[in-house]
Amino acid sequence: MPGTPHDTDTVVVGRIGRPHGVRGLATVEVRTDDPDHRFAPGTVLLTDPPQRGPLTVVDKRWHSGTLLLQVAAPSGEVYGTREDVDALRNTLLLVPVADLPVIEDPDSYYDHQLVGLSARLPDGSVVGEVTAVRHEAQDLLVLRRAQGGEALIPFVSAIVPAVDLAGGFLVVDPPEGLLDL
Repeated sequence: MPGTPHDTDTVVVGRIGRPHGVRGLATVEVRTDDPDHRFAPGTVLLTDPPQRGPLTVVDKRWHSGTLLLQVAAPSGEVYGTREDVDALRNTLLLVPVADLPVIEDPDSYYDHQLVGLSARLPDGSVVGEVTAVRHEAQDLLVLRRAQGGEALIPFVSAIVPAVDLAGGFLVVDPPEGLLDL
């Protein structure tokens, strides 16, 4: 997925999916390590597009590994029907970066810290720029290649041995052929 069109002072913690049932519950694609905290009842979430929010979490439950939320509009009116929730489909749920806890592990990063970094080979030549992080079977960096196109780079220390946030770059040491895919 390409970078998201939201303010750089916020980070995506989820995306509203399809309605679940008929009572205004929405499935949520979770993009946070702490969904029970981020989506606790009473939590106010910013949205992208911004005119759909902010949304307040009214109810949260898990169903077969899927997060289900019921939310209320800024007016306090609860989205109580399947049709109401369907109108929110694909809304990104955001929190201010300032609200994120500090990461203690020096080898862990928030996605927004990686997006925008220059990707360099060990010899210093620029390969491209990180435009997104995908969380699939393993974490993948999406690079916009300097010569055009995209490359997917597994975000593992054997292939990405160094991340320099202050310097604005990371080092990519790909196995032969990875950048040719």
